[in-house]
Amino acid sequence: MHWVDKMNERANLMGRMLETIGAMERMPTGQCLGHDLRTAVSRCSQCETTEACKTWLDKNKAGATEPMAECPNSELFRRWLNPVF
Repeated sequence: MHWVDKMNERANLMGRMLETIGAMERMPTGQCLGHDLRTAVSRCSQCETTEACKTWLDKNKAGATEPMAECPNSELFRRWLNPVF
């Protein structure tokens, strides 16, 4: 797979995960978002569980309260869902 295709695929999966768990609307703003997003993209691009991710997303089309446990970004996405003020 060409690297651009791989990045597009991973961006799509990450977007679907954020939508599925309801974190898209709860992402932080400001400088920390930029750092967090770069970290999330890096983790997702190196993830070795993409097939499990696709299966999980297909099974949870109606939504989920938390990300797939094997997701390398699950801790970050949970933090976005439950921010500590």
